[in-house]
Amino acid sequence: MMRCAVLGSPIAHSLSPRLHRAAYEFLGVVGTYEALEMPEADFPRFFAHAHHEGWTGFSLTMPLKERVNTEGIDIDLTARRINSVNTLFRRNDNWLGTSTDFLAFRRIFATISYSSVCVLGGGATARAAIAALDGTVETIAVALRNPAKFELLRESALTSKLALRPFNPDLNNFDLVVSTVPAGASDVLSTALAKTQGTFFDVLYNPWPTQIAGEWHRLGGHVINGLDLLVEQALDQISLMSEREFDLTVMRKVLNQAIEVERGRTAF
Repeated sequence: MMRCAVLGSPIAHSLSPRLHRAAYEFLGVVGTYEALEMPEADFPRFFAHAHHEGWTGFSLTMPLKERVNTEGIDIDLTARRINSVNTLFRRNDNWLGTSTDFLAFRRIFATISYSSVCVLGGGATARAAIAALDGTVETIAVALRNPAKFELLRESALTSKLALRPFNPDLNNFDLVVSTVPAGASDVLSTALAKTQGTFFDVLYNPWPTQIAGEWHRLGGHVINGLDLLVEQALDQISLMSEREFDLTVMRKVLNQAIEVERGRTAF
């Protein structure tokens, strides 16, 4: 029997249990999936007993995506390089770590046409996005509230150049903007939008719409919200934790149906 959970703080808003449980039902897998409030300081003691308590896998959200690099877990090269791990899963007696955020971003970006990119934020999710964008454009602009974080981003891009921008970039000049900052942090940028071209991708889904996403949409641009990222990264998590292969298109439909109420509440 599978025993899985999403860990992080705060965690009450998470839709991951709904997604994973729907997938287990569709696959005929016997298992549980919980949402556990897990401050960073509590994780080492909890994880030390995870194997003996029968846990199969964990989805990690903030503040834990950067924490597991210190726990002696076998982390794949990309996730280690970007210091961003959102998925832990067991193979026999070993715990493995990866970034399904990176895989999800890469699939989503493959569906978008763009030539100029700006990433807002410099945390674990931003590094996954930058790694997925790497090599698709010559330069990736990164707008940071704390410029000191820029050095931590360099290994996320092996081919594309990173260009530091203050946290007041002219977003009118980009045809793909990816926001990875917390709720409210990007509001100040919405007042400077005069036109929009291409896509605004906000990793948030609660609250929704964010002020800047709403303004981008009002001006005629395409908007992707965090529910798309949530679903896309869950596809790989479900496969890794259950050790099942499935058609991504079919499972994507199952997961979208599981959160159709939330999608119905969004304006776009």
